[in-house]
Amino acid sequence: MLQIMAIDHLVLRTTQPKKMLAFYIDVLGCTLERETSKATGLTQLRAGNGLIDIVDVNSELGALGGGAPTKTEQNLDHFCLQIKAMAEQDILEHFKKHKVSAGEFTRRYGAQGFGNSIYIQDPDNNTVEIRCQK
Repeated sequence: MLQIMAIDHLVLRTTQPKKMLAFYIDVLGCTLERETSKATGLTQLRAGNGLIDIVDVNSELGALGGGAPTKTEQNLDHFCLQIKAMAEQDILEHFKKHKVSAGEFTRRYGAQGFGNSIYIQDPDNNTVEIRCQK
């Protein structure tokens, strides 16, 4: 059984990265955690114990999520849940038991630094990233 410990991060796609960064930093008080290259298009902001990732839809990473967000189109790329540490194989078996398709574990950066995580889809096709707590 999975045990959720926290929300690790969420990823927002945008056509206005400068305005989004100003809002989350200047208005809400987030701090800059990490930036990738402009071509990749990812900026990560510290929000308490978690992260808010801002992805420019005109970047390499942003293009993977489809068209630009609008008032009627989603801009949430995915969110990540931190779970209590358990073996990756046990996690895969848990999802298989519940008939949930899962890819392979990949090393990614989250609120607790680099670690392995896996993507799944909820019934409405929202992408949920699952990563074990350190």
